[in-house]
Amino acid sequence: TSIYMLNRVIPMLPRELSNGICSLNEGQDRYTLSVSMEIDNKGKIISSEVYKGIINVTRRMSYKDVQAILDNSNEEIVTKYKDYIADFKLMEELAKILKEKRITKGYLNLDIPESKIILDQDGYAIDVCKYETTFANEIIEQFMLAANETIAEKFYWLKAPFIYRVHEEPDIEKVNELNKLLFNFGYKIHVKEGKIYPAEFSKILKEVEGKPEEKIVSNMILRTLKVAVYDSENKGHFGIASKYYCHFTSPIRRYPDLFIHRIISNYLENKYNVSDEFKNEYKAKAEQRATSSSDREKIATKVERESEDIKKAEYMENKVGEEYEGIVSSITQFGMFVELDNTVEGLIRFEHLGNEYFIYDENRKILIGEKSKKTYKIGDKVKIRVISASKLLRQIDFEIIENK
Repeated sequence: TSIYMLNRVIPMLPRELSNGICSLNEGQDRYTLSVSMEIDNKGKIISSEVYKGIINVTRRMSYKDVQAILDNSNEEIVTKYKDYIADFKLMEELAKILKEKRITKGYLNLDIPESKIILDQDGYAIDVCKYETTFANEIIEQFMLAANETIAEKFYWLKAPFIYRVHEEPDIEKVNELNKLLFNFGYKIHVKEGKIYPAEFSKILKEVEGKPEEKIVSNMILRTLKVAVYDSENKGHFGIASKYYCHFTSPIRRYPDLFIHRIISNYLENKYNVSDEFKNEYKAKAEQRATSSSDREKIATKVERESEDIKKAEYMENKVGEEYEGIVSSITQFGMFVELDNTVEGLIRFEHLGNEYFIYDENRKILIGEKSKKTYKIGDKVKIRVISASKLLRQIDFEIIENK
């Protein structure tokens, strides 16, 4: 898998391929494996076709420019791309239809901002902020989901050897734990006859949209869900409320996509009349490759997170003594974590919570002052001071100033 390290990418394929013949450069012919879909105005896929083709990109676009066109917010950009405006408006309309249909099915629209870490020319962190996304990002997201689902369903019914992207439903025990936390905000996940439905999570995400607790609740739900993995058996995808799902759209940066491209190519070349020998060989390979791809993804994710933690701590090293407002993001038996608006998270240990001893209520995940009975719970707004930061330890410590 490719690894995304702040200001650089460690590509899965050699750079000569990933930045060369596999890169969709403007005005150059590139071979593709494509899926074309006919979609009605309710978001239902009426028909689809998978084929090998050639793409020639007429214009390389950026999310920022596309959003400016959709918003009609920049006259220069709108004039520059006037020949494509009708296309972008149609894409926007379709993406909204597809997203609405998914949300109705129980698609978990977890809007958790990613961090954007800005480095200077020497690689030193000089700013940390939220990575802003727009509906232009959503258009690509919805189209990729549609392509991935279509491919997965088609090859499932062909009984082809395959690698699926699987996301199983969460454990009941974890949902019960989540409900204890959600109780503080007045929400609850309903479990029906021992079965958990994505629509229950989706409903709460809709209710918290735009509210101060939105990010906290989204994060709590994310921690409750299982981790998505690769599997040679189709087990559905809970998070996007889909029966069939795979990763098809990024064969340059993810191995499972590349692996199923090889399978699809064989089916196309043989007009879907594939030998049992091929099926048996690739079924065994799919099992092994799914496991190894899941393992490599786990390592890549850990590396990406740790590199972020290092740079966030580096950025905060010269912010010691400064005061910020933040939100309590989690509570543990050794203190509470507070997340600042710029996505930096730090720990307030018990000894830095003021002049009294706090008791940890594990069931309700709250802290209670022994004398004052003052409480801290997840979602509370607090004012903090930075007391230490170490990029070597990937650690940031705060102390409480007062409740906001």
